[in-house]
Amino acid sequence: MRVLPPAARAYILCAVLAALACAAPALTDSGTPWAAVALLAVLYLGCELVKVCPLLGGKVPEGIGSFFPVVLAAVLLLPPEAAALVALPGGLAGTVVQRPAWVRRVWHGAQQALAAWAAGQTFRLLRGPAALGSPAESGPAGPAGPPVWVADFPYALLPAAAAAVVFCLVLTALDGGILAAAERRPAATAWRGLLTRSLAPHCVHGLAGLMMAVMWRSPYGLPAALLVLLPMYISCWVFAQYHRERAAHQATIRALVQAVDIKDRYTRGHSERVGQASAMIARELGMSEDRLEVVRIAGILHDVGKLGVPTRLLRKDGPLTPQERRIIELHPEYGHEMVRGIGFVGEARSAILHHHERVDGAGYPYGLAGEQIPVLARVVAVADAFDAMTSTRSYSRARPVPVALAELERCAGAQFDPAMVEALTGAIGRHGWHPVVTSDADLQVISGPDPAGGGPGLPALAGLPAQGPRPAGHADAAGAGPGERPRPAGSAEAPAGPEAADAPSRRRREGGA
Repeated sequence: MRVLPPAARAYILCAVLAALACAAPALTDSGTPWAAVALLAVLYLGCELVKVCPLLGGKVPEGIGSFFPVVLAAVLLLPPEAAALVALPGGLAGTVVQRPAWVRRVWHGAQQALAAWAAGQTFRLLRGPAALGSPAESGPAGPAGPPVWVADFPYALLPAAAAAVVFCLVLTALDGGILAAAERRPAATAWRGLLTRSLAPHCVHGLAGLMMAVMWRSPYGLPAALLVLLPMYISCWVFAQYHRERAAHQATIRALVQAVDIKDRYTRGHSERVGQASAMIARELGMSEDRLEVVRIAGILHDVGKLGVPTRLLRKDGPLTPQERRIIELHPEYGHEMVRGIGFVGEARSAILHHHERVDGAGYPYGLAGEQIPVLARVVAVADAFDAMTSTRSYSRARPVPVALAELERCAGAQFDPAMVEALTGAIGRHGWHPVVTSDADLQVISGPDPAGGGPGLPALAGLPAQGPRPAGHADAAGAGPGERPRPAGSAEAPAGPEAADAPSRRRREGGA
């Protein structure tokens, strides 16, 4: 408990006391169905313990999370106080990775007990028990047979769905509160995204819990209810496997980007921002979600080939020789070779290889022109140049977004695909440009039409001015600025936009924008 701030300790203590108060009436109520409570509690406990079983622990995905259909079935079958008791054992036994483990286990148990109690009260308020089932005779004219429970569908779906939503709301509300108390997050950001990520899975668990409750009250009883859990648990297992694979992909990308940032410290954070801008362009063009993710990966990994460029060239002070320039211009090919064996990169490989091509055919490495350049490469080229102009770095201040967009538009048709430039302009006009911050040197929010709307957790800085000296070789919108070194022989003279990175200092740092 010493690692937790006092506010977090008080918050957890209040949650524990509230959970005990919710569950205590079941201990003194003679009508508590103890057999059902014990059976459901053991079942929920077993679903949680199977994840830490020595025989299965190495195979069960870590991201499988809590298995809530059993708790939600208890919410629908039992009084609210008894449902809170069912949630306690599984919550206390759930998987905990971070320390202090026992505090986290107590917190999870109290949190789930409170959520189950609130969901049960909601279910009762909407007359859920009556809708879930009422005894009916086996036949209208014959002798009475054993009671058969008949659920009132479709009305029964309403209280069950409301109970699942309340269960999710209570969990996310408590989660946001503990984040604000334990990590001192601002109240405005502590709850951001929790509900949207959790609502759909909890509704699916609620549907499974309803099926389990209906089958429990059917003539087939408990065995039929248990059969509902098997496919649901397998589905959760498969879903967790997918998320574990996705996390491995993200870790691979993150490792490559960190390696580039360590080697070329002048452009730290550039890769993530290019990925963000590339995704904005792709979304504006109406690309599917799957392809949008590929575009984002392409933007993030576009400069991974700099790992194959000698560090002395990336950090060289002074002009590059023509031979050194040719070595740096090999970085797209190096990057393409590096990711060739990474299957999930897919179409992003072509963008990594061709993001320095120009629509007029004057680019590299192969001098492709127009429609010969892959679509994703044309997207990343615009995003790359845009971030190069709008980033604040140790050697230059950022250009304002309107200036950068105007420069892109001036170079459209010669250096950039006009459709991609138009898409970026439209996306920023609607949503602004709130780049991802990865270091103090990159702290900036360049806003679009809404100057007050900074990114999550960041100050809103409207139109960060582009004052201060630019590095040697950095070209203004109209060409080379005063005091800049001349371009090396063979560099393109026009247009003098972002591709004026042919100048030695900027080529040295970025390998080309």
